[in-house]
Amino acid sequence: MRQRRLIGARFSMFVCAAFLVCYVFLTVPIVATDDESASDRKGPLSEMAGKLFACDFEVFGIVQGVFFRKYTQKQATSLGLKGWCMNTRDGTVKGQMEGEAKPMNEMKHWLQTKGSPTSRIDKAVFSEMKEIAKYSFNDYSIKR
Repeated sequence: MRQRRLIGARFSMFVCAAFLVCYVFLTVPIVATDDESASDRKGPLSEMAGKLFACDFEVFGIVQGVFFRKYTQKQATSLGLKGWCMNTRDGTVKGQMEGEAKPMNEMKHWLQTKGSPTSRIDKAVFSEMKEIAKYSFNDYSIKR
């Protein structure tokens, strides 16, 4: 019995130490050293900030008659994207979106995994993101 208490106490200490390391790792800011500045550590998304991209998409599954286009318009607008979406004769929803890389990627994830509350997404297909000089659309609209 005494051995079990010792093992339990050691395990508890290990868990507390692991938690402390994770807490410090996640909360302490990374500070640049003398030989590198913060501007030297740009990631790929920071290099794309401010640039505009366009992408076509098609979503398959139960996406018609479930307010999928309306929720898509609401989500795209909330992310600051512009473009359009529409139902197809094949039972899918197609569309285009334009905007900066980060919100575009968030919208792609939303189209692949969430959609409207009563939709069922089987698959979402996206064209390659192409850089554009300026927006082609004024807002995000639903085509009929």
